[in-house]
Parts: sequence; structure tokens; C-alpha cells
Amino acid sequence: MEINENLIQFIKYALAGGVATLTHILIFHLIAWKLFPALQEKDHFVRFLHIRLDLIDETLRARNSMISNVLAFIAANMVAYMLNILWVFEPGRHPFIIEIALFYAVSGISVLIGTALMGFLIKRFSLLTTYAFAANIFSAVMINYAVRKFFIFQG
Repeated sequence: MEINENLIQFIKYALAGGVATLTHILIFHLIAWKLFPALQEKDHFVRFLHIRLDLIDETLRARNSMISNVLAFIAANMVAYMLNILWVFEPGRHPFIIEIALFYAVSGISVLIGTALMGFLIKRFSLLTTYAFAANIFSAVMINYAVRKFFIFQG
């Protein structure tokens, strides 16, 4: 694959990742608002929508943010997988069931690391949920591209 093709592929990966990340962010915030309260008054989502919240302690907020993140991951990762096989990479290095299992496993490991980081940042430093969530997203992106490109798909 030439440099230009690699650059185009990476741009497509970034765009697909952006869609999956936006899906993750939206689902995370909806769950953290409605199902497992984890948001604070200063979170951007809360301020933008003028949402009223009950105060919760840091331990519960950390736990609920991690639960919300796992649930959002499951849905957003399927969006990422579909965009990756339809637009970015060539599937077929592995049989379908192995490919999707590897995709979720690698993504799951990166999200596990990011989720633990998010919970730690909230619990230890009382970091705003929005910023702790951003640290989670950053750590996942750093791992996923290389593993998907070189180990899961055909390049």
C-alpha cells in the first residue's frame, strides 16, 4: 500500500472513528443522565441542555460513569465495526465470527483501560466527568488503529 493510500485509509479511519466516538459520547451521556446518574452540573452536556441533577457522591458517580461507559461501548463499537468493514479496511483476514470477536476483544481491552482510568480520575482527583470521559476516549483511540490495521483486518 502506498503512502497516499495509507493516508487516505487513516483519514477514513479517523472519520469513521469520529462517527463511532460521537455515538459513544451521545449514548454515554444519555445513560449517565437517565439510567445511571454520573453527570455533574458543570458537565458540558448538562450545561448545554440545562439539565437539573441531584447531587451524588464521588464513589457512586465513578461507578455509574464506568457502567454507562461499558453500555455505550457495546453499541458504539458495533457502529465502529460496521464502518470499518464497509469503508476503511478489508475484512477477511479471519472468518467473520473470529474477526468480530477480535474487534470487540481489542476494543474491549482499550475501553477497559480507559474506563479504569476514568473511574480513577473521578475518584482520586474529582475530575469533571466530561474530562475523565475524554481521557477514556483518548486512550482507546491510541490502541485501536494499529491493532485493527495490523492484526484484525487485511490492512
